[in-house]
Amino acid sequence: MDDETLRVYGYINISSYRARAVKALQGEEKTPSNIAKDSGIKINHISNVLRQLKECEVAVCLNEDAHKNRIYKLTEVGEEVAKHIDNF
Repeated sequence: MDDETLRVYGYINISSYRARAVKALQGEEKTPSNIAKDSGIKINHISNVLRQLKECEVAVCLNEDAHKNRIYKLTEVGEEVAKHIDNF
């Protein structure tokens, strides 16, 4: 891992919510409700977690203009970080 990826990994790994959301997104595109279901995070916390993942460029929204059923996926950095996160 390069220095920037390592920094992002540290940021993700200190929050179980962020880490679980990243693992839920690993290799897939999902809606917030599917991320919540697969990660065990309550739906009311998912939007905040996804905002944090977007801010640190770990995840992107593929259809930002949609008001419902937005689809998220990990960036290349996010996929690299996901490989190193401990299983939750």
